Amino acid sequence: MTPIFKFEGIYTPVVTPYHHDGTVNFDTLSNVIEHLISRGVHGLISGGSTGENYAQTVAERVEIATFTADQIKGRVPLVMGTGAMLTDDSKSLAVAGREMGADAILLASPPYAVPTDRENALNALAIDKAANLPVMLYNYPHRTGTLMGEEFLDRVGRSRNFCGIKESSGDINRVHLLARDYPHIQLGCGMDDQALEFFAWGAPFWVCGGSNFLPDEHIALYQACIVERNFEKGRRIMSAMMPLMRVLEQGGKFIQTIKYGVTLNGMDTGPVRAPLKGLNKDDKRALEQVVRVLKTTIANIQAEG
Repeated sequence: MTPIFKFEGIYTPVVTPYHHDGTVNFDTLSNVIEHLISRGVHGLISGGSTGENYAQTVAERVEIATFTADQIKGRVPLVMGTGAMLTDDSKSLAVAGREMGADAILLASPPYAVPTDRENALNALAIDKAANLPVMLYNYPHRTGTLMGEEFLDRVGRSRNFCGIKESSGDINRVHLLARDYPHIQLGCGMDDQALEFFAWGAPFWVCGGSNFLPDEHIALYQACIVERNFEKGRRIMSAMMPLMRVLEQGGKFIQTIKYGVTLNGMDTGPVRAPLKGLNKDDKRALEQVVRVLKTTIANIQAEG
C-alpha cells in the first residue's frame, strides 16, 4: 500500500522560546524556524513535548502552531502535535491543524488513562476523523503509560491516514515488528541512541530533539545511512553522537539541554516553564564540551569523503 504522505528525513520538534516573564518569544521562534529550514531539516513539528506542550494551554498551542505555519510558508512539511489528556482537546488541536494547513498531525496515546488497545484505537480514530490528515503516531509508553500494541495497530490501520509512527519505546523488538509486519506504517526513529539501528531496518525518518541545535550533524547521519547507504560512515557518525545522547537523557533534563543548545547557537530560548528548572553551570559546561568535540569529529568524517 502506497502511503498517502511520505515522512522522510530529519523532523525537528521545535522548542518554544520564552521571555523571562513566561510569555512566548515569537521573534526568537521565528529565528529558530528560519535557522532550521536554512540548515536543511526536512520537516518541523509544532506542539510536541520538546516544545513544552504539557505546560501550554490549547489556545497557546494553536497560536504557536499557526505562527509556525505562517513562518514556514510551505517550504517544509509541518506536523501539528495533538497529544493531550482530553480527547476533545486533541480533536480541537487536530481541527486547528487542518485549518492552518498543517501537512500531518502527531498523535500520541492520552497520558495517565491507560486505555486498552481497543480503547486507544477508537480514541485515535476519533481524532483522525476530526482532522482527516496524514497521521504520524507517537508510541512513547514510558511517558504515556500505554503501548500501542498490535491490536491497536491493526485497528488504526483501517484508515489510510495512519501512515507513520515515531517509535520511542526503546524496545528494539518493536523496530523488528513494525518493519516486518506493518510496512504500510512508515517506521520513524523516536529513540535517539538507536537511530543507526532504525536506519538499518529501513526507517525513512528521524524525529530528533537534538536537531534543534545540531541540525547539520543529525542530517549527516541520515545522509550517510539512507541516502548514501554507507553504514560504515554512519557508524562513525553515530559513535561521535553517543556522548550527546548520554547528556540529553541524564537526569531528566532533556528539554532544558535542548533549549540551552539552541541558546549556544545565538538564539536565546529563555527559561523552561514549571515544573522544570534550567540547567546548572556544570550541566552547561558538560553540554558545551560534548558539542565542541562532536562538531569537530563529524566535520572531520565528512571531510574525508
